Amino acid sequence: MNKLYLWGIIITAAMLGFTYVSVGMSKGGLNGDIVNMLAVAGAVALVIITVFVVIKYVRQMQTDTAQGELAEESWDNIGEYKNPVPFGWAVMFLGTMVWGMWYFIAGYPVNAYSQIGEYNEDVAKHDAKFNAEYASITGDRLVEMGESVFLAECKVCHGLAADGIDGKAANLNVRLEAKTIKYAINHGSNNHLLGSEMAMPDRNALFNAATGALISDEEIDTVSDYVANGMSGAGKEIFENTCASCHGMDGKGMDYVAPSIATFTPTLVTNVLNHGKKGAIGTMPAFKRLNAKQKEAVGAYITNLSK
Repeated sequence: MNKLYLWGIIITAAMLGFTYVSVGMSKGGLNGDIVNMLAVAGAVALVIITVFVVIKYVRQMQTDTAQGELAEESWDNIGEYKNPVPFGWAVMFLGTMVWGMWYFIAGYPVNAYSQIGEYNEDVAKHDAKFNAEYASITGDRLVEMGESVFLAECKVCHGLAADGIDGKAANLNVRLEAKTIKYAINHGSNNHLLGSEMAMPDRNALFNAATGALISDEEIDTVSDYVANGMSGAGKEIFENTCASCHGMDGKGMDYVAPSIATFTPTLVTNVLNHGKKGAIGTMPAFKRLNAKQKEAVGAYITNLSK
C-alpha cells in the first residue's frame, strides 16, 4: 500500500478515536442533544474530508503534470491555467452552503436546547398543575390567595396597604381618584378594562347632552370629584348627561361598552394585569408571569378591599 494512503488511514483513525474519547469523557456525552450530535457529525466529516483532500492533492502533486491553456495575465512571469473548478470541490462547496443555510434557519433554532425554552416548558407545566389544583376555589379562599399574590407581586408599587405609597401608584382602596378621572377625560383611554371595549375618546368628543356643548374644564373638575366621592355630591347631572350613556347611570359600566367606574370587579382587575394601564401617574406594565387563577385571585382581593 502506498505510504501516503497508509498515513492517511492512521491519521484519520487517530483523530476519530480522539473525538470518540473526548465525547465519551464529557459529562453526559451527546445526551440526546441535536446540537451536540451535529457538532460531532461535523467533526467527523471535517476529519475525513480534510484527510481525503490532503491525500488527493499531495498525490496529484507527486504524479500530475501541468497542462492546459494559460491565462493571458501573469504575475512575475507566473501564470495560471484556465482549468475548470474541480467537480468534487464544487459539490462540497455547494453542499456546505446548503447545510449552513439549513443549520442557521432550521437546524439550530428549531432543534437546539434552550434554557429559556426549558424554563417556559416548566412554567407551563406548573401553571397547568396549579390551575387544576385550585380551579374550584372561590369566596374567602380566593381572596386569601389574592392577598398572597398581591404581597408577592404588587406591594412594591401599591404598598402593603394598597394605598399607592403617597401617589407612587394607584390607591386600590378606592375605585378612582379625581386626578385619574380628569386624566382619562382629557386624554381618553384605551386600557382594555373590559378586554374588548372601544377606546374612550378624549374631551374633544365628550358632549354635555343638556347644553349640547363640549364638556368644559369646570364640568370636568366637578364630575371627577363626583365619581371619586363614590358617585355622590355635586356633579350628578353632568355625569348623567355626559358619562352615563356609556358607564351607566350608576357608573357600573355596560358590557362591551365601558367598564365600571364605581367599583372594582375581578374581570376589570384581570384585564389590567393582562394589558397594563396608562394613566395620570404613569404606565403600569402587564403581568404576563401570573397565571389566570392568580389574576382572578388578585381581582377578588382588590374588589374586596374597596367594598
